[in-house]
Amino acid sequence: MAAPTEHAEVVCAVPEPAETDRTDPQNTADTEPGDPDPDPAPDPDPDSDEDAGEPAAPRVRDTPEDIRLEAIANSVAFHPSARVVACGDVDGDVYAFSYSCTEGETRELWSSGHHRKSCRSVRFSPDGGKLLSVSKDKALHVLDAERGALLTRIHKAHAAPINALLPVDENIVATGDDAGTLKVWDMRKGTSVMDLKHHDDYISDITVDQNKRILLTASGDGTMGVFNLKRRRFELLSEFQSGDLTSVAVMKRGRKVVCGSSEGTVYIFNWNGFGATSDRFALKAESVDCIAPVTDSIMCVASMDGFIRAVSLLPNRVLGCVGQHVGEPIEEIVTSADSRLLASCGHDQLLSFWDVSSLAAMTVSDYRKRKRKGGRLKALSKKALGDDDFFSGLQEEPDKKEAGGDEEDEEEEEESDSDSDSD
Repeated sequence: MAAPTEHAEVVCAVPEPAETDRTDPQNTADTEPGDPDPDPAPDPDPDSDEDAGEPAAPRVRDTPEDIRLEAIANSVAFHPSARVVACGDVDGDVYAFSYSCTEGETRELWSSGHHRKSCRSVRFSPDGGKLLSVSKDKALHVLDAERGALLTRIHKAHAAPINALLPVDENIVATGDDAGTLKVWDMRKGTSVMDLKHHDDYISDITVDQNKRILLTASGDGTMGVFNLKRRRFELLSEFQSGDLTSVAVMKRGRKVVCGSSEGTVYIFNWNGFGATSDRFALKAESVDCIAPVTDSIMCVASMDGFIRAVSLLPNRVLGCVGQHVGEPIEEIVTSADSRLLASCGHDQLLSFWDVSSLAAMTVSDYRKRKRKGGRLKALSKKALGDDDFFSGLQEEPDKKEAGGDEEDEEEEEESDSDSDSD
């Protein structure tokens, strides 16, 4: 087998001794028989020669690289089956990216500038073939998810700027606006089949039960709305809560509904008991702006303080910090279809990815430990500790108690933050 080119070059670079050195009497007299060569040529390192011709393998990370955006993104969504994520920004642009845990392989697929004002929400259709978006310009757009081409535009879908969006199935879409109006659309006809206004302020979020029968809305007026999709009618409003209700999600296999609030409290409702809360959980956070369920009992919540917290529901516990947009409010968080990744977008113009796969295996004890005064959030991943990307000096785990210390002080039961922990 012929030697590699670079190996051959190294061999040729070794100089041959001059002929005069072999016969020059002076050289013969200065060198004793058996003495080592005064200036031997270094042997080429075969290992280094072989490695020199092979490019370094790309680094494989725990999460995809963060994506730097041109403007603040208001919304982010995962494709239901492909490794694709989409976002909409304050300039009205919509972007789609393919993501990978291998460095250098995350790339932009397409961008769309069809909205004239800020894009407030983006969502993939259940089959992933379409991407829907709503905007401050009051329009509802349907894009081809693969190419970004505009398929459908409902120019004046609402009389007020649209703030919330939820594809219920392939044909039914729900939207909510800044004036508190909920509309449900049949996209086959391009017309609304429900047009109801029962909130006095903006609709911040919409969700639906597993059977696609009951729509739930969270509103800035402090109430949760309940709407019957099948009968196309309004059911009821919950009692007023303190602060704006900013998000809503169904948990505990449909038995519980949780709402986040601008006051940093999570309100818990029993299914079919929507009139009044059954429980509430005050987080030590500025707000609970968005909620992303990870399991039936564990969710991630994001706040204006930039932290993404993992929270257990019944028993109510803050488990730790999943990640952070350092010092910047977070607009939205969402989990991937397999619940292994969480994506977030914040005012730092970053689209970030976090590993939440370990949350599914966590068990939460009913026994509550007292945290140290001034104790920090427990970091639930290396990236949250600052070992990756732009993080440094992030919240670390509380120091372990010194040997011989009184552990009872550490494990005292603290005062309950909730009304009850009963399921």
